[in-house]
Amino acid sequence: MKGIGIGESDFKGLIIRDDYFIDKTMYIKEIIDNKSRVVLVTRPRRFGKTLNMSMLRYYFDCTKKDTKELFKGLKIMEQEEKYTSKQGYYPCIYMTLKDVRGRDYNQMMLALQTELNELFIDHVNLLQSEKLLDVEKEMFSTILNLKANEVEMRNSIRLLSKLLNKEYGKPVMLFLDEYDVPLQNAYVKDFYEETIDFFRDFYGTTFKDNPYLEKTVITGVSRVAKESIFSGANNFKVFTVLDDEFSDDFGITREEMKELIEYFGIQEDKEEIKKWYDGYTIGNTEGIYNPWSVLNYITDRKLIPYWVNTSSNDLIKLILKKSATVKEKMERLLKDEAIEVKVDQETVIVGIEENEENIWGLLVGTGYLKVVETVNLAERVYKVKLPNKEIRELFRSIVRDWFRDKVIGNDLNSILKDLVTLNIKEFEKKFRILVMQMFSYMDVGENTAENFYHAFVLGMLVALKDSYYVNSNRESGMGRYDIMLEPKDKNGNAFIIEFKVLEDLEEKTIEETVENAKKQIEEKKYEENLKERGYSNITKLVFAFNGKEVKMENY
Repeated sequence: MKGIGIGESDFKGLIIRDDYFIDKTMYIKEIIDNKSRVVLVTRPRRFGKTLNMSMLRYYFDCTKKDTKELFKGLKIMEQEEKYTSKQGYYPCIYMTLKDVRGRDYNQMMLALQTELNELFIDHVNLLQSEKLLDVEKEMFSTILNLKANEVEMRNSIRLLSKLLNKEYGKPVMLFLDEYDVPLQNAYVKDFYEETIDFFRDFYGTTFKDNPYLEKTVITGVSRVAKESIFSGANNFKVFTVLDDEFSDDFGITREEMKELIEYFGIQEDKEEIKKWYDGYTIGNTEGIYNPWSVLNYITDRKLIPYWVNTSSNDLIKLILKKSATVKEKMERLLKDEAIEVKVDQETVIVGIEENEENIWGLLVGTGYLKVVETVNLAERVYKVKLPNKEIRELFRSIVRDWFRDKVIGNDLNSILKDLVTLNIKEFEKKFRILVMQMFSYMDVGENTAENFYHAFVLGMLVALKDSYYVNSNRESGMGRYDIMLEPKDKNGNAFIIEFKVLEDLEEKTIEETVENAKKQIEEKKYEENLKERGYSNITKLVFAFNGKEVKMENY
């Protein structure tokens, strides 16, 4: 039986070790057929982007020997001569920016210098060429020896493409992987402006009017706005998860999954695997599985979230922390509901937490959400939802981490234990501290205040999902309660929770706000729903807010 190359991103290594390989070589044909000079393909992390880039490199590269054997028996070699003749034809540049990150700009530039050094080592044979001028070799050596300044680093890829073209007499194929890692890292670490200035020039020099390049393929997680970084690229085309092109070239399709299940004998778990790791849609291809999670499951046979939180998620976490409007909608997503949103796939990173269209675009592009319906294509309005159980667990984890980060000296589980055991005074004491910390972290507008408090408390209560049904904004009696906590044990303590923000025109004090909230609970008979289902231990909680002031009362 073949092995599982978890985390293996080198095509040659995977083939030589005879690990299980899902044949994605028709991607090569599609790249050849695509008429754009620069192709950017965005896909979620760990969906096979780097392995596919490695595969392209080994297929096209004329500087590597015996690569034809690597593709023996694969689909691309069954194609007509106009495709197979491209095997081993072009000099190639392959570069990844996945490790080009750092605590500050200088550290990031050192990482880039190291990456360029490794790239030039890969082509060190050029120093022996009789076709290159001494001055060209000196320029090459400057980068090779880690002595390049920023200007020389900006021009490095153009220089290398020129020298390869001169040496081999053919245009160069450029493969640039994880192009957006430095940009996302710089935004999270707060040195974005310097970084975007450098890479705008770096890519401009590389792509604009570069006669030495045949074609460039770029991959990343997000589609950064072209005008902010790729403004100089000619004949540039972007393919996101909403586009049909390359839709089945990343991830595991349903047919490929059937073969995997049969080969590794995991038929008994196929329905659970589907619930956990299926559910992605790319273009016109539905039912795509997360390859990282599936391969990890096959290895250890545990149905758990493998798409774990790493630094790749830092930007997502930052956005979810800062955006109150997104948190309000997260409640419905966590209930497996579809929500209607406007999606902008062309991400503008600066101030993204203030632009909801950009946020939804990033969440869709990074695999946290999937599009289930196009509502208005011209207006970019879609219905979206969480793709599967694994992502739902990750969202819950992010919510829990968010609240846990803000609780100083008070563990979230401890706070919730005080609530469900009716230790209300202690719960209120800790809750006040939590609210003060949150208000120092996030501004809440007057028009969204009540919704924010609602989402804020609801986010806390997510941690009770194992022992409680957490319901929100549902009808009961003659109205809609804010939150109802329904214990799975009928003898447990049930809760009705109502939120009120002091309204200057109607209430002078926060105490009046409390009384109005209590009056609403009684007049609307919110507890009727619980009583009808046999719950007798019912506690009513009122949260009244006036800016940073919070008052809570139970009865």
